[in-house]
Amino acid sequence: VQLQASGGGLVQPGGSLRLSCAASGSILSVNDMGWYRQAPGKQRELVATITSGGTTNYADSVKGRFTISRDNAIDTMYLQMNSLKPEDTAVYYCKANTQSRWSGTWSVSWGRGTLVTVSS
Repeated sequence: VQLQASGGGLVQPGGSLRLSCAASGSILSVNDMGWYRQAPGKQRELVATITSGGTTNYADSVKGRFTISRDNAIDTMYLQMNSLKPEDTAVYYCKANTQSRWSGTWSVSWGRGTLVTVSS
């Protein structure tokens, strides 16, 4: 299973970005998915998660500004980030719990990350 995150870049404070994370490989099913971020010198932290049924959960720091969504038909997750702040600067990673088409076992996969820089 591979997770490919994209959409990061440089944006001014108050701006917006949309991240995408596409899962590919021998996947039978995708369960919970989520976005995490790691700022320089800090530990990786949860940003938002979404279940296969669409139930969402957000870190307090992003509530009201970020929106997580997914398209189950193409095993892709999104993160719409609005009103970005300099403290949102980090490498954003996607995570997914996937079921193997061949063995039926579930496993957790991480994408490589995409850099988001919020600066004027």
